[in-house]
Amino acid sequence: MDKRLETVTGQHVNRRKVIGGVGVAAAVPVVAAVGGLNRGVSAKQDLTAEANAIITERELSPEDVTAALETYMPSGRMDDYMMFTSSGHAGMVYAIGVPSMRNYKSIAVFTPEPWQGFGFSEESRAVLEQGAINGKVIHHGDTHHPAISETDGDYDGQYLFINEKTHGRIGVVDLSDFATKQIVKNPLLVSEHGGCFVTPNTEYVMEADQYPGVLGVGNYAPITEYEDKYRGLCAFWKFDREKGRLVQEESFGIETPPIGHDLGDAGKGACEGWAFWNSFNSEFAIGGISEGRPPMEVGASQNDMDLMTVINWKKAEEVVAAGKAVDNMGFKMIPMDVAVAEGLMYLIPEPKSPHGVDVTPDGKFIVVAGKLDPHVSIYSWEKISAAIDAGGWETDNYGVPILDFESCLETQVELGLGPLHTQYDDKGYAYTSLFLDSAVARWTVGEAGNPDSWKLVEKLPVSYNVGHICAAGGDTANPSGKYLVALNKWSLDRFPPVGPLLPQNLQLVDIREGKAFRTLADMPLGYGEPHYAQMIPMDRLNTIDVYPQEDDRVGWDPIANDWHPEGIAAGNEKIEINGTDVTVWMTVMRSHFTPDTIEVTEGDTVTMHITNIENAMDATHGFVIGGQDISLSLEAGETETIKFVADTPGVYPFYCTEFCSALHIEMVGYFLVKPASA
Repeated sequence: MDKRLETVTGQHVNRRKVIGGVGVAAAVPVVAAVGGLNRGVSAKQDLTAEANAIITERELSPEDVTAALETYMPSGRMDDYMMFTSSGHAGMVYAIGVPSMRNYKSIAVFTPEPWQGFGFSEESRAVLEQGAINGKVIHHGDTHHPAISETDGDYDGQYLFINEKTHGRIGVVDLSDFATKQIVKNPLLVSEHGGCFVTPNTEYVMEADQYPGVLGVGNYAPITEYEDKYRGLCAFWKFDREKGRLVQEESFGIETPPIGHDLGDAGKGACEGWAFWNSFNSEFAIGGISEGRPPMEVGASQNDMDLMTVINWKKAEEVVAAGKAVDNMGFKMIPMDVAVAEGLMYLIPEPKSPHGVDVTPDGKFIVVAGKLDPHVSIYSWEKISAAIDAGGWETDNYGVPILDFESCLETQVELGLGPLHTQYDDKGYAYTSLFLDSAVARWTVGEAGNPDSWKLVEKLPVSYNVGHICAAGGDTANPSGKYLVALNKWSLDRFPPVGPLLPQNLQLVDIREGKAFRTLADMPLGYGEPHYAQMIPMDRLNTIDVYPQEDDRVGWDPIANDWHPEGIAAGNEKIEINGTDVTVWMTVMRSHFTPDTIEVTEGDTVTMHITNIENAMDATHGFVIGGQDISLSLEAGETETIKFVADTPGVYPFYCTEFCSALHIEMVGYFLVKPASA
């Protein structure tokens, strides 16, 4: 690869001014040693002059130029990392390359998506139907927290889980093909926010409610009976890695007091086997402005302290195995009194309205960020364990032990206004987002018993109102510490106006050793809001090129991860008519469909099994029929099924939607619906 600009030098006259919040600097000349095969001196001089002209014309500073070089990814060169972010109410997951900040794919999970054909084939429709609520199929979702599967506390790149807040669901994405394979619905929760978080070997995927209710979808009690009838739930979904599925029959939840759970984290290292969730509304506020009660945000922020929920999930497994859980709507639940008696659940005071709870890589400390407190509070696992062993605690109104705050606290570090979420690097630093300061704070992870070793190092302004942040491996046992991304809520004045609804702004931050702590790139994301993200080294992903094929067999079902029973090879295509049922077995390849003419009668039920018999990488074909609300994406080796009633007479072309070859536009066929009266 050519080194187009090797050094940036020269005298820079700083006449920086602010235009709409964006810094613009005077030009700075470049002296470049321009490499490249068989380039003469003249060619090098031409490129150097061209580079200097661009810098002058665009008024770029040395910082601008070096940032561009740090993030530029030449064609054919791969990013160091893949970052997976949620998409809010777009219902998807985004796969973004780092440091290039290129969006490689939007993975459909809870929302039908025609480019991928998700929700249009019978196979993917069945996945969406897994998340139905009382038989009602839901076609949207509010995704929040992706979680990559882990082995020994590190991302292994095999699976990704994503929670869905509105309806209390979890999606399972297989990272071998970046496709959603399963959606589960917790029958006890209407909504949840405290997921997904995985235990260090992906034994369980953790989730918890955000807004307590009467446990069990469809169960009712008036809001005035909140303290008596409403409850929270911390759940652990068992994951079968071999099958790539969450198993409801082996999962369980623990009933909690009616406090709202926010973010969580699984213990690792020193505290492996435990789980932690922040919570809010220890006041049990219920809102009710029209009834003369204070608004929820006022009522739920009266106490100086809220309560962190601490659960021993390893011991809870034993309690479930001993038959001490109850069946509640097909989901095992450990009642609150049993959890207390068995020593499974404890509460620890924390500054009010907390958001992030983040375990350090070694598991020795748990860091809590409270939105209304300028500090992060660092809890010592050694002290928490000692407090549990010592006993003598107070209890809440439900009998749940409340450990002494000071006895569990290691120290507090003042960072700034609105701390939310913390990530870690491999150099002994932690990074915390500051929502109100619109900044990321870098601070030292200190030592037990040495309060002076915990201190703020520096703060980096970001634009604007940063929520979550994502460092490379920043919530694992072994973070890699090269880059961090700030997921900013606002992008006011950063990008061209696109109407009242503005894009989110993802900013890439350099946290490499020996490099300045600074932003390198802005990435406007004009889709749903990314809340949380995880970043994995690219070489840990092991994706497939094509679906399996054998000499005499083709047609893979990615959902079942097995041969599709209706997949066929070339030469076996056919149409069968049985009364009003028409079944078609079709193959597709560059650049034709077989069969390419299908005639049915008005009112017939049509089933089409379509197999892409290509065996080359990226030889994808699309399939649509006008007027039938059908859109498929058929990857090489894949079979998909569609089923519909031909209820309107007419002539309907079907064609390939992926530009697959020079004769792509000729890749067409006709679906003919003969009137029933003809």
